[in-house]
Amino acid sequence: MDPGVENIVDLGLVNYVRHPTNPDYVVFRFGDASRAAHFEETLIERKIWFEKGEEQGRTKMIFLYAIRNRDYKKVQAINFSVEGKHRKFIIPNHFLRWALLLFFIGICVFAFVGYLTRPDVIERNYIEQAYNDSVQDALISPSE
Repeated sequence: MDPGVENIVDLGLVNYVRHPTNPDYVVFRFGDASRAAHFEETLIERKIWFEKGEEQGRTKMIFLYAIRNRDYKKVQAINFSVEGKHRKFIIPNHFLRWALLLFFIGICVFAFVGYLTRPDVIERNYIEQAYNDSVQDALISPSE
């Protein structure tokens, strides 16, 4: 989401809170002007009513948008699309990102193959198969 933590309680996990004085509203906040502008354009385009405000944080300007609770689900989808369009990759290098993914897939494959080829598992499967074969032979023998 937005970089930087303004308040020690606010860890930046979500960019919305209940309105402090009116429980019928949810307030979305953006620390980036381009995200706020994109969010506002989409709200206007979809004809969703909102109130806009600005607040000076400790380190940056915060753009606030109050939305009615009844529009929350629609606005949450808009919020996700705005965040998706403005997101940055954790690993920006394309080659390194794919190499890391393939490395972890390879580790998982080796772990799975290692588990399947453990001597105790193979021996247990062999003993179970031998037991099942002997039981099968015992059931077939008396009828002869």
